[in-house]
Amino acid sequence: MAPPAGTPAIAVFASDRGPGDAERAALMTQVGKHLADHRAHTVCLVEGVGAPVPLITSARRAGGRVSLVADETFRAPSAFDGMSVERIADPEARLARLIELADVLVALPGSLASASQLYLAWARARRTQAGKPIIFFNRHGAFEVVRGFLADVASHSMPHLDRAVQFTDSPEDMWNKINWLLAERAAHPPVASPPRSAE
Repeated sequence: MAPPAGTPAIAVFASDRGPGDAERAALMTQVGKHLADHRAHTVCLVEGVGAPVPLITSARRAGGRVSLVADETFRAPSAFDGMSVERIADPEARLARLIELADVLVALPGSLASASQLYLAWARARRTQAGKPIIFFNRHGAFEVVRGFLADVASHSMPHLDRAVQFTDSPEDMWNKINWLLAERAAHPPVASPPRSAE
């Protein structure tokens, strides 16, 4: 499932369930097509019956490559026939695999479940020094609270925060920021913290 050289793998966190379903589905369709048009490899974490169907079908229809990291209960709809689905029972191992595959994490406005998945993945990446940047798609101020927290609190404890977190409100700007974050990561690779000495 590793992407071809030069093709970024983008882990997209999204949900087609909850308030604003129609608008959320339209946004997922736009993002899926845009990633496919730029030859990105889209990766999604799916569990149970939840999956960002509009995102996945749009990316595949546009000729994009999509892979799923799933739990053992996930049942793929017929529209997903022929897709790469990697099933991993352990939740922590699923997140580890997603982080391993992804170059950048992208968060679309979604449900509490997708927000929880995103937080757990990002926190795990921080713990393991994986250094995976994240882009919040801030349509209609969906992540304005997150932006405020980062500006007021996290920016004081996280140097070069802009290399780790960006906000966007259009697919075109999202792609520009993906490229910028990857260039910054190549120029300033994350350095693992030294192991703590035993006390």
